[in-house]
Amino acid sequence: MQEKVTPRILPGFQELLPGEQIRFNQMYDTIRSVYESFGFLPLDTPVIELSEVLLAKAGGETEKQIYRFQKGENDLSLRFDLTVPLARYVAAHYNDLVFPFKRYQMSKVFRGERPQKGRFREFYQCDIDIIGGEELDLLYDAEIPAIIHQVFLKLGIGKFTIRINNRKILGGFFGSLGLSDKIEQILRILDKMEKIGRDSVLAELIRSGVPEEKTSAILDFISIGGTNEQILSSLRGMAAADEQFREGVEELAAVTDGMRLFGMPEDSFRIDLTIARGLDYYTGTVYETQIDAHPEFGSVCSGGRYDNLTGYYTDKKLPGIGISIGLTRLFSQLLACGLIVPEASSTAKVLVIPMDRASVPFAAAAATDFRDAGIATDVYYGDGGMKKKMKYAGKCGVPYTAIVGEAEAASRTVALKDMRDGTQQAVSVEKAVEILKNSER
Repeated sequence: MQEKVTPRILPGFQELLPGEQIRFNQMYDTIRSVYESFGFLPLDTPVIELSEVLLAKAGGETEKQIYRFQKGENDLSLRFDLTVPLARYVAAHYNDLVFPFKRYQMSKVFRGERPQKGRFREFYQCDIDIIGGEELDLLYDAEIPAIIHQVFLKLGIGKFTIRINNRKILGGFFGSLGLSDKIEQILRILDKMEKIGRDSVLAELIRSGVPEEKTSAILDFISIGGTNEQILSSLRGMAAADEQFREGVEELAAVTDGMRLFGMPEDSFRIDLTIARGLDYYTGTVYETQIDAHPEFGSVCSGGRYDNLTGYYTDKKLPGIGISIGLTRLFSQLLACGLIVPEASSTAKVLVIPMDRASVPFAAAAATDFRDAGIATDVYYGDGGMKKKMKYAGKCGVPYTAIVGEAEAASRTVALKDMRDGTQQAVSVEKAVEILKNSER
């Protein structure tokens, strides 16, 4: 007898039960509908890319996490995000695109990192990016968080805050301290602030070679607080900063003004000088989004401006701004804390139940009429008595059943039962369509 293999999946990969998958799909569709409402175009790039192309910009920890393999003579890699493939796509199809090019992509990416709670090796990212031809107005930096604001309002998962900063401010300040050669290293350390805390960040800065007397200046600087306008006022009053710093401050002021212009309430966003974003392709505005009641989730949506990403593929100047929602991670956290409750496992609004074989032709015809009217319909063809069939309907969680027996088939009616309150009525198929279309879920 052949030994059985234990059915299992690799750590860091997710499989959902049908009711959970329905909820996941609802979130996915909500995000997509908001993206499209702002004029973004759909895009899907290959899961597998040539390593030479995909890794042109990668390095350090990112390159260590990439799934890379050889197939024949080809050196291949699984995409680790959707932004680098976008850069490759825009450079390759430059003559066929209209700029600014606004695209969304909602697809799986792969990272070989250590799996842990809220961290996956295969996960969905829901990205929007705007690529400019030569230039990209700062109002696009303001439009991106306005879109994310709409997404999270429609998801209805509680109050959230979009935190915003500008990398030029950080780079300019560090430059004024004589630390221009350590800017990227410092930014990567500061990006860990929420995970490891102030003391650990201080220790890492010292280990990285930042003089101890300057670490205090760095930590005091990123701790500047107050209202958005108070923070901007404090930044404008810093005489020691350089030109890059001042440019970053004015860009940040312009973007926050634009966010208000697009209708974002003041309490929905906050200037936060600790936001650095570890990836080194960000050159200006950066964002992170937090669910206020669940800071332990970390950033559930992040991104920023990149002016040089396509430089590895083309000499054309193609600045961009983008943001990404880690949907798999967000969904798993919402599910774990009970903010999302799985749906019943049926996507149908009505289950047609023929009571015997003679009733099947009329039951099938009724189901076709329901579907033609835009009503999701399932049919139970299995044998068994009424108890068995209704038990199946109850387990599926379908809100209505349309029972067809000999009498119903003869009178061209169905016994339409509301499974939520138990009421039942004999109606024509046309009347059943009217009831089903006018009812909630």
